Amino acid sequence: MTEKRISRWYFGGLASCGAACCTHPLDLIKVHLQTQQEVKKRMMGMAIHVVKNDGVLALYNGLSASLCRQMSYSLTRFAIYETVRDMMGSTNKGPMPFYQKVLLGAFGGFTGGFVGTPADMVNVRMQNDMKLPPELRRNYKNAIDGLFRVFREEGLKRLFSGATMASSRGAMVTVGQLACYDQAKQLVLGTGIMGDNILTHFLSSFIAGGCATFLCQPLDVMKTRLMNSKGEYTGVTHCLRETAKLGPLAFYKGLVPAGIRLIPHTILTFIFLEQLKKYFGIRIIS
Repeated sequence: MTEKRISRWYFGGLASCGAACCTHPLDLIKVHLQTQQEVKKRMMGMAIHVVKNDGVLALYNGLSASLCRQMSYSLTRFAIYETVRDMMGSTNKGPMPFYQKVLLGAFGGFTGGFVGTPADMVNVRMQNDMKLPPELRRNYKNAIDGLFRVFREEGLKRLFSGATMASSRGAMVTVGQLACYDQAKQLVLGTGIMGDNILTHFLSSFIAGGCATFLCQPLDVMKTRLMNSKGEYTGVTHCLRETAKLGPLAFYKGLVPAGIRLIPHTILTFIFLEQLKKYFGIRIIS
C-alpha cells in the first residue's frame, strides 16, 4: 500500500502568484526592453534607468495586475492540465505519453491565455506607464481600477486586445513549462539516481523554463507590442510586418531578460507547487 498526494485545482495559481512576487522586477524590465522601438538600453541599463528615475519601488509597478493575471491565466491552465492529467493517469495506471502532455498543455495554455488577456493587458500597461510622458500616462491605481477603466473608456473589445497572441503564447509556454516539466521529472526519476525531492524539482523546472523561453519569445514580443499600442497597429498581421521590418532578431528582443525572468519564475512556481502538493494535496492511497 503506497500513499501519494496530488495537486488541488487551484494550487497552480497560488504557486504562480508566489513566483510572480519574486520575479516581477525582471518581468517589468523585460516589458520595457520589448517596447523600445530602437535598442537603446540593455537589461542592466534599463534597470538602473528605472530605479534612478522612479525609485526602487517602481520595479514593482503593476504587481497587482501581475497577481490578477496569475490568478486567471495560470490558475486556468494549471487546473485544466493537472486535473485531466491526473484523471487520465488513474485511468491508464501510468504516466501519459509525451505527445498527449503536449496537446493537453497547448489546450490548457490557450484557454488560460484567453481568460487572462484582460489582466495581462493591464499588467503590460501598468509596467510601461512610467516610460510615457506625464500627460500620456494612464495612472491606473491597481489592476481592478485598470480593468474597469479600460472597459468604461475603451470598451469590452479592447480588454481582449492581443488575445490571439496571448492565447498562442499561453499554449507555447504551457507546453514548455508543464509538459516539459512532467517529462523531465519522469526521465530524471526513471534513472533511479535521484528521488522525488527538491533537487529533482529544481533540475526539471530549469529544463522546462529554458524550453518555455525559447518557444514563446517571438509571441511574447508580439503580444507586448499589441497590448501596449495606442492604435498604431491595425491587427496581428500589421504588427507582425512592422516588427519584421526591424529584422528577425526583433522577435527575440529581450530574450536574455525573458529567460532570466521566466526560468526563475518556472523554478519557483514548481518548487512552490510541489511543496503545496506535499503538505496540502489530496491524499491518494493505492
